[in-house]
Amino acid sequence: MNAITPVHHSTMPTAALVYAAATLAVLLIALVVLLIMTRKFLRKPGVAPEAAWAKPKGDVENASAFMAASMQGVIEKLRAQEKELARLHMLAQERAQESERLTEEVTRHMPTGMLLVNATGAISSTNPAAEDALGRRPVRYRSYKEILGDDSGLAQMLTACLRDGKTFQRGEVEHLTNDGEVRRLGVTISPIYRPARASVRSRLSGVAEHPEMKVSGALCLMSDLTELTALQKQIRWKENLAALGEMSAGIAHEFKNALATISGYAQMIRGESAGETRDSAERILDQTRALTHVVTEFLRFAKPLEICYETVVMQPMVERVVEELRESRPDCDASCEGVYVELPGDEALLRQALVNLTRNAAEATRDGAARGRVTISGSVEELGGRKWQRICVADNGPGIPENELPKIFLPFFTTKSEGTGLGLAVVQKVALQHGGSIEARNASAGGAEFLLWLPLRQVSSPSLFPSPADRI
Repeated sequence: MNAITPVHHSTMPTAALVYAAATLAVLLIALVVLLIMTRKFLRKPGVAPEAAWAKPKGDVENASAFMAASMQGVIEKLRAQEKELARLHMLAQERAQESERLTEEVTRHMPTGMLLVNATGAISSTNPAAEDALGRRPVRYRSYKEILGDDSGLAQMLTACLRDGKTFQRGEVEHLTNDGEVRRLGVTISPIYRPARASVRSRLSGVAEHPEMKVSGALCLMSDLTELTALQKQIRWKENLAALGEMSAGIAHEFKNALATISGYAQMIRGESAGETRDSAERILDQTRALTHVVTEFLRFAKPLEICYETVVMQPMVERVVEELRESRPDCDASCEGVYVELPGDEALLRQALVNLTRNAAEATRDGAARGRVTISGSVEELGGRKWQRICVADNGPGIPENELPKIFLPFFTTKSEGTGLGLAVVQKVALQHGGSIEARNASAGGAEFLLWLPLRQVSSPSLFPSPADRI
């Protein structure tokens, strides 16, 4: 994070002012001495001062002329010093204003967010980068607890800095914006000190004491790490998927071969037996079919996707998925709305991802008291300089427990007794292979929402994946 370099004002105007004041004092003292010496030398012995001054003489006139000339010279020097002081004062003001403008410009255009909090907890200075990172404006002249919330991690760090003078370097906290987006912020917080006033005893005694430093505020520098965190998470997902595919492909094939052998022997036993033996062979066949389905799904998941890019028209595809859901689940109301456009991708894989999302949403509404409802809504948004197709699959089920949200896309993680735990993992794999992303969250009105982001134009850079940091 970048710190603000303080601008040091020049000490030349101050030194010039001190020099001018000293020169003026010397000139005044010289003028007083000159007047005293003139009166002393012009005074004669035995003559009253009034009489001496009352008699105009040549030497008195010369002395008066000399004194007038001296005073005129002093006045001219004083005027010159006054002009010089005015010029230096104007120069100092211009330099101070230029330094203030430069500091303000640097603060406004710096990419790192800055908050300056005074001792009372009010934000005395900020910049646009900080307002963008916090997702709130305006924040100046408002309490940091009002902006951040008393329970937020950043507010607690600022409180510790103001109260105890604690410094935080390269810390990371989560911040919740007004739109409900969770952002990851990297912060550096340091206290601002100023000398405390000297005690009355030290001022009366005249003994110099070491000045006590007091915390007068806190400087907070912040950077939005949400996008970077999302990219790192997606890269880790891709690496894990690749490693999982390489490790498990051979094992899955061996399982499938063994299951085929077991199924063959069970069929022979069923055909040659009757009664209880035949029933046992039938149960063995049922279990082998279930295991074969799991292994087949796992192989499909572990196998690298071969994407055949074509122009996919999303509107009719989404409508077909909704119609199929209505036929398979007549007890659940399914609908689609919003805007859908054409995009490059593999239509079969994208359709599989949508089918998995809608079936998962319909199954989530099965245990609810109200009639199940699944809604697919689409929109086109511009994020990070690119356009994206955003597809939201929402349901009115009980939602996702908070402790299960981080694990919802893990392979084989499922809360269903008959589930394989690969449906949402496949959706994430399809999204990543198309250069997009998938995220799950609980809706404020109840139920769960799955947000699928697909780019309208393919690029090779993974840094353009959409993240919550872009949705301000």
